[in-house]
Formats: sequence, C-alpha cells, structure tokens
Amino acid sequence: MNSNIKKLAVAGLLSLTTVTAFAQTPVEVTGLLKKKRPAVKLFKVDEGKTIEIASSVPAEDGKFGFLFYPGYEGLYVIGTGTAVSPNENYRFYLKAGDKLSLTLDEKNYELTGKNNTEENLLLDQWNKLSDPIYQKSINFMGVNSTFVDFFPDLETIAAQSRTFLNGKTTKNKKFNQQMKDIIQLDMVNYATNFLNTPRSAHPSVEEYSPYYATLKAKDLAKNTSLLYSYPWGSRVLSATISVNLRQQNIKYAPGLEGLKSTLSFIPNDTLKGDAVLETAMRYKNYTDYKDLMDAYRKYILTAGQKKRNLDIATPLLTLKPGDDAYAFSYPDKEGKTVSMASLKGKVVLVDVWATWCGPCKAEIPHLKKLEEEMKGKDVEIISLSTDAPKDKDKWLKMIQDEKLGGTQLFAGGPGNEFSQYYKVNTIPRFLVFDRKGKIVTVDSPRPSNPELKALLEKTLAK
Repeated sequence: MNSNIKKLAVAGLLSLTTVTAFAQTPVEVTGLLKKKRPAVKLFKVDEGKTIEIASSVPAEDGKFGFLFYPGYEGLYVIGTGTAVSPNENYRFYLKAGDKLSLTLDEKNYELTGKNNTEENLLLDQWNKLSDPIYQKSINFMGVNSTFVDFFPDLETIAAQSRTFLNGKTTKNKKFNQQMKDIIQLDMVNYATNFLNTPRSAHPSVEEYSPYYATLKAKDLAKNTSLLYSYPWGSRVLSATISVNLRQQNIKYAPGLEGLKSTLSFIPNDTLKGDAVLETAMRYKNYTDYKDLMDAYRKYILTAGQKKRNLDIATPLLTLKPGDDAYAFSYPDKEGKTVSMASLKGKVVLVDVWATWCGPCKAEIPHLKKLEEEMKGKDVEIISLSTDAPKDKDKWLKMIQDEKLGGTQLFAGGPGNEFSQYYKVNTIPRFLVFDRKGKIVTVDSPRPSNPELKALLEKTLAK
C-alpha cells in the first residue's frame, strides 16, 4: 500500500475488532473517490440489513482504504450512502486475504488494477449488465425514468439474467451458489424499488410488465438463509410484500390490521419476527407496543430479535408503578419455562441474584423466613439467577445444598433481558409486581428489611 492508503487503512483496521480463526489474513481495500462526499463507509451484512463497521475519510486526492479482518466470508458493502438504502452503496464478495481496488463516481463503481478476485470480477460483469435498471431504479434521482421506458429494460435484463451464469463459474463453490441468489435478489430489488419510489407517472397493476407476475414474497420468505445473506434482504421482502398487496388488491392498513396482512405473506416464523419488530419501531407509546406484543411476541425468537425488541421497548417505558411488567420467560431448575404471564393473579417478588454474590447469599435466610410467612397467600417468590451459562451446574448444586425454596429461574448471564430492561447494575435487587402484572416497585427493600413484608401485605390487600 502507498502511504496515503496505509494511513487510512489503519483507521479501518482499528475500527474492527472481530478476528475469527479463519480470518487471520486481512482484506485490503484501496480506492479512489471521484465525487464530493465526507467519507466512504464499510458495512457488514447482518440478518438482511447493513451495519456500518468502519469509515475512511478520503485524502485530498480522493484516495481511501480499509484494512480489516472479515468476520465471515460473503457480501460486504462499500459506498457513500446510508445503512438503509442501496443508493450509492455497492456489494462485494470478500474473504480473508482478498484485495479489492476500485473507483467510486457519481453513478457507480469501477474495478481497477489487477488484483481483484474472480468473485468480484464476475459480480462486476453482472453489475455492468444490470446497470440500466440499477440506474433507473436505485440511482433514480440522477435519471428521469418512468415505467414506460423502465419495463422494457426490466424484461430484457430479466431474460438475460436467466442465462447470465451459463459458462461462467469460479473456483469458489460457495460463491457460485450465492451468485445465483444475488442475481435473483438484485432483480427483485430493482423491480420493486422502482415501483416504490417517486416518479412522474406510475403504472396501474394491470400495466405491470410480465416479470412482476413472478414476484412472490412467500417464495422469498420460506427461510432466512436467502434474505439474511443479502445486504438489503429485509428491504426487498418488505417491498415485495407491498407489490403483492397491490396485485391482490389488498388495501394498506396501519397497525395490527396491516401487520396481519403482511404476516400472511411470510411463512417463516423468524422472518415474521422481523416484520413485527419493523412495525414496533414505528410506535410512539407503550400501549400500542403492548397490544402488538400481546398478539405477536411468539415470533420474537432469536437473540438479535430479543435485543432489538428490548431496544424498542425501553424508551417507551418509565418503569413507574402501574406500568406493565416485562414479559419475561425463563427455565426453572427442571427446565420448565415460567413466564410473567403465568403468574398473573399472584403478587410476585423477584430476587435478582447470583451464586457468587456475597450480599445475595446474606439475604437467603431472610428470604426463607419471608417465604414461610407468606405461605398460603397469593405471593410467588421468584429467584432469578444471573449466573453465566457455564455456571449453571453450580447454580443447581446450590439450590440443592441450600434447600432454596420459591421458584428458581435461570436467566443465563448478567446481560439477560430482564436485567437490561430494569437496569439491574448491582445485585441483589428485589422487584415487586401486583396481581395484574403491574409494577409496584423495581427497587424494593431487601428481605432483611421488615418493610418488604409490609409492602407485600399491602399489595395483597388491594
């Protein structure tokens, strides 16, 4: 690398900390920016969306660069656009040790030099073939186009796309398979984005060209693998559903009614969860959010979805008395799932603790006494362990050795959703909820303080 690129590349390297066993050799990107933009960004692909992981401020002559250890082999995005749009952003296939050299201008990118990989050379061939519809659909602000000129181009390139890979292959079998998916999703992306962006004239459904009859959201959403590996997979699915709704003459409806229609086009439960969260992001109050989650929480399945759900819910809450409790769900010592919803009708005391916590263990005798005093009353005492997963056996042993009562649940580590939701930064922490599943307090007195017993009795009396 020359000195200018080296200075910029180091910043990219320092921005990335993910080093995996198979990625010991970094990817080297060298580029030239031929338009006025403050920075060039590097994005990874995560569950059908792009996430910025580094940026490079071009030198005065426009040179920029990245040097990074790829966390996976597959598509990455480089460009000057935002994380939510393909406009001014371009996808490249990268793996450990790859070199990529390119120029970015107002309209597209161009590969330069002699060190680009066979994967990106093939991607570039497809990019050049599909450029007419890319420009009219994605880079639409620079092109005055309507369906009258776009549809013929779309049909021509759709036909060419079906035979594009004939006689074209690389030594990389994984890429060869993904290239088929890239072509498929690029075509869907360009076709749907054209219909969903501002134009001087818009076609009726009857005027759609034949390619649109092949677009089926249900086919795209059979599993996550297709959409999750594509930079704009989530966007493409949403846009395709929008087109399918119009084709089936289903009117747009906001809120739960609209979401119900959307979910009918998505057979995969994980992708349904993504759609639920997209709707949740638009809500401005907790009441609407709760109604949504009461109906569709069952689709929030993955760790990533649960974190996004928590990020959405937290700003909507003040955690004041009378607010709804967090709908937790954790396994007990027998592996049976216990949820907050299953405890309605009882006053609930939650003890957040860990086996290694001295102050927590000091409260155990007092908690046992309180449990004895509450026997026969509608009080459920939950002990929620925040021990790390590796210490689960230690937790089970302590339950047996100390003859711990109540309901013992395992949250799976200090970063669990319950602790994040209630901002539990120190333990022990005690929380009280009423019979209706409403917050009484998220920071109650400890069992060693007589005020806790009084609070439980007062809550029971209501």
